[in-house]
Amino acid sequence: MPNSNAKFNCSHRSSQEAGRRELVSRSLQSAQHCLEDQDFGTAYAHYLLVLNLAPELKTSVKETFQFTLFKWAEELDSLARIQDLFNCYEQALELYPNDEVICNSMGEHLFRMGFRDEAAGYFHKAVKLNPDFADAKENFYRVANWLVERWHFIMLNDAKRNLTYLKAIENAVRSGCKSVLDIGTGTGILSMFAKKAGASFVYACELSKTMYELARDVVAANNMEREIKLLHLKSLDIEIPKHMPERVSLVVTETVDAGLFGEGIVESLIHAWEHLLLQPK
Repeated sequence: MPNSNAKFNCSHRSSQEAGRRELVSRSLQSAQHCLEDQDFGTAYAHYLLVLNLAPELKTSVKETFQFTLFKWAEELDSLARIQDLFNCYEQALELYPNDEVICNSMGEHLFRMGFRDEAAGYFHKAVKLNPDFADAKENFYRVANWLVERWHFIMLNDAKRNLTYLKAIENAVRSGCKSVLDIGTGTGILSMFAKKAGASFVYACELSKTMYELARDVVAANNMEREIKLLHLKSLDIEIPKHMPERVSLVVTETVDAGLFGEGIVESLIHAWEHLLLQPK
């Protein structure tokens, strides 16, 4: 009996494998016929089935799958089926999570729809996956121009302003402020000033996804990624101890420009004083 059961199981597995191969083969043929007929939606569905049944084919069908995805996405976009479009890209990125071409294409759709911050995230990922990907780099720089105000570049190159902030932070840390929160960190410059001044704990929050990713790169390039905790949050959404173990002794911010009230910095600072700063005795 044991030998009989073993033979049965082996035969059953062989039959299942043969069935899988047959289904994969037929689905590939159907996908090709659909592409010839420009039925991109059905072709896309066939490729999803193939890749889920036979992940070993990911490399060989990758370019055709990309072509099918992009053509189907164009149709969905023209029909204003936005959620279906995003669902297709999510499915594609589950299959190819490190594909810079799919990431870049997703970013382009998001940018055209006005989701510039989200688009920048996908462009940024595409560039990180392939630093030589010219289209992704161009797209990232283009969306960055929308998201990063011109005054920010001027401010970063204002040596006198930066030196004034540096000295003020150094004086505060030396006087006993050892935990620091940087609201609207931007590139992370004030957080790095605080750490270099000797602060034991430095936290930085940034609402913009683009600037948050940029701050991560800048902080990492300065070998401080383990010393500065970056939060992709509004300061109003920071919770203790969920995001920070306790209140900080110093809050710094550089969001002081013509958009002072529009950025909500006044209410942010009030919130920080009431909830995130250590209260004076």
